[in-house]
Amino acid sequence: MGATVDTTRLAGVSVAIRVIPCLDVHDGRVVKGVNFVALRDAGDPVELARQYGIEGADELTFLDISASHEGRATTRDMVRRTAETVFIPLTVGGGIGSVSDVDLMLRHGADKVGINTGAIRRPGVIDEIAHRFGNQVLVLSVDARREVGMPSGFGVTTHGGRTSAGLDALAWVKEAVERGVGEILLNSMDADGTTAGFDLEMIRAVREVADVPLIASGGAGTVQHFVDAVGAGADAVLAASVFHYGTLSIAEVKRGLADAGYPVRTLAETAR
Repeated sequence: MGATVDTTRLAGVSVAIRVIPCLDVHDGRVVKGVNFVALRDAGDPVELARQYGIEGADELTFLDISASHEGRATTRDMVRRTAETVFIPLTVGGGIGSVSDVDLMLRHGADKVGINTGAIRRPGVIDEIAHRFGNQVLVLSVDARREVGMPSGFGVTTHGGRTSAGLDALAWVKEAVERGVGEILLNSMDADGTTAGFDLEMIRAVREVADVPLIASGGAGTVQHFVDAVGAGADAVLAASVFHYGTLSIAEVKRGLADAGYPVRTLAETAR
C-alpha cells in the first residue's frame, strides 16, 4: 500500500489485531448516521451478526445507542438471539449502570459489557463490576470529541454524543483504568460516520495513558485508515457503516493489516 509502518509500534504488537464490526441498534434495527444523527437503516442485528461471524470478524460490539438517552435497558432478547447466532466474543453496551445490569447481559450471552454514561454518573460502579466479574468483562466506552477548555483538548460526551460530561478524556481514561476497566473503546464523535479517517492524535494520546487494550472507533473509510489507527496505538479497530453498506469487507481490512506487517487472525482461526 506504500504506507510507512511504525516499527516502534510494530515491535510491541504480539497478539493479533482484532477487527470488530459495531452494531448500533435503535428500535430493534441496526442504524448508522453521521455523528449519531441522520440515522439510516442498515438491517436486522441478528442477521448482520450471523453474516459477520461467517466473514471472519474477531468480535462483535452491540450498542443500543438510545438506551441511555431514553432511560431503558438494552433489549435482552436481541442480545440472547445474537449470542446464539455467533460464536465469537460479543460486547454489549447501552443503559448499563449497575452490577445487576452486567449480570443480566452476561446471563443473556454477552462476553463483555460496555459502560459509558453509567460510569460517568457513578464512577464507583467500575470498581464494583470489576470486583464482581473481573476486569476482563468490562469495557469503558469513551465518546470523546475535541473540546476547548479541557487540559488534553479532548472532552467526554454522554447520551450518544448529545451532552458534554465536563470531563477531560485522558483524565477519565486514567481514572477508569485505575478503578478496574479492562479495555477502552475510544470513539471519536467528531469523526464518527464521516469515513474521513480515525482521529490519530486522540488514539496516540489515550495510548500514552492507558495500559489496557485500546479499540479505535469513528471515521473508518478506507483500509489504510485501519492500518493508520493500529500504527497510532490501537489494539483493535471497530467500524460500522463501511461494513454494513459493503464499502469494505472484513477480509479486505485484515489483508491490509497483514500487508502492513500486523498480525491478524485468519478465517479458520476465528471459527475455532
